Amino acid sequence: MIDKIYVDFNDRVVRNQLMAVIDTTILSVQVSDAKASLLRSQAQYDEAKYNYERTEKLYQQSLLSELEYITARSNFQSAKSSLMSSQNNLEKAERNMLYAFIRSPINGTVIYREVEEGQTVASSFQTPRLFLIAEDLSKMEIHALVDESEIGLIKVGQAVQFEVQAYDEKKFSGTVRQVWLQPETVQNVVNYTVVVDADNPDGLLLPGMTATLDFIIELKKDVLLAPIAATRVQPTASMMKKIFENMQAQFGADGATRPEGIPTAGFAGTGSGAGMSFNGATPMNGSNFAMLWYFDAEKELQAAPVRTGSSDGRNIEIIPLPGADIKAGVQVISKVESTESSDATTTNMPRPPGFGRPF
Repeated sequence: MIDKIYVDFNDRVVRNQLMAVIDTTILSVQVSDAKASLLRSQAQYDEAKYNYERTEKLYQQSLLSELEYITARSNFQSAKSSLMSSQNNLEKAERNMLYAFIRSPINGTVIYREVEEGQTVASSFQTPRLFLIAEDLSKMEIHALVDESEIGLIKVGQAVQFEVQAYDEKKFSGTVRQVWLQPETVQNVVNYTVVVDADNPDGLLLPGMTATLDFIIELKKDVLLAPIAATRVQPTASMMKKIFENMQAQFGADGATRPEGIPTAGFAGTGSGAGMSFNGATPMNGSNFAMLWYFDAEKELQAAPVRTGSSDGRNIEIIPLPGADIKAGVQVISKVESTESSDATTTNMPRPPGFGRPF
């Protein structure tokens, strides 16, 4: 039974500090019994030792039989064994008494207390938990479940950014320390636990919080971004006709005045959904190339082939090919909503922080 509790939630404790005391009534009785047993064993040992030493002298003088000598020696060894057993029992009882005084094993903070004064605790095959102590709340550990399809992208030392619901606008950072090999199946999906270390100098992160993590797979700076939808626009016939007329006016009907660096291109068709192709064969809507439809400074519809790069799931990196007048702030077409004659909706190409020039 818990007799006294000296700490509470959120208390700071130091190593060996007394935190609680278990009722010592029974334990103190056990110690007293062990001491009494030791005194009795000591007296029996002293008597047996005296008889053995006296018998040994008489036996050497041939005044006693060998049987009496062997009996005295056996009684002495038995008394010695009983004395050692009583000493062990006393040591065990005193050690159990010490266990009644619960002390902190580390320096830390009590984040949870599971017992009250007067509560009975029992220890069988598993030690009962009385207190939960966090050693250092300035350093937190996150256990993230990562799907098996993405675990190959996670490496030790990788940078991580994460958010918690308590601070929606604040981003925290951490580092991958370990990837556990033991899988965990959640709703028939195999996940692996990734351990992330994070600093918590301000104490904003609390134990048990739920975090949403972004693992930094690739980091690029000073690049042009456009919505992914802008690279998947299916142009209408009127849009294709307009671009064809603009190119004829700019480069001539045969393309002889095309500036250096612009790849030879031809229109694969003028119907709805027609696309452009390099050298009349390679599709522009492949994995590394796309057609970007936009409005120039004179609000004229233009289209330019671009190379696509990294993506964050919403926007994609745009690498203009030589001769393309694409820069931050250009209005790009992200969706064609209605019929052949309708106008396309536009959106501004986002200008990421620190952009002052094209990539």
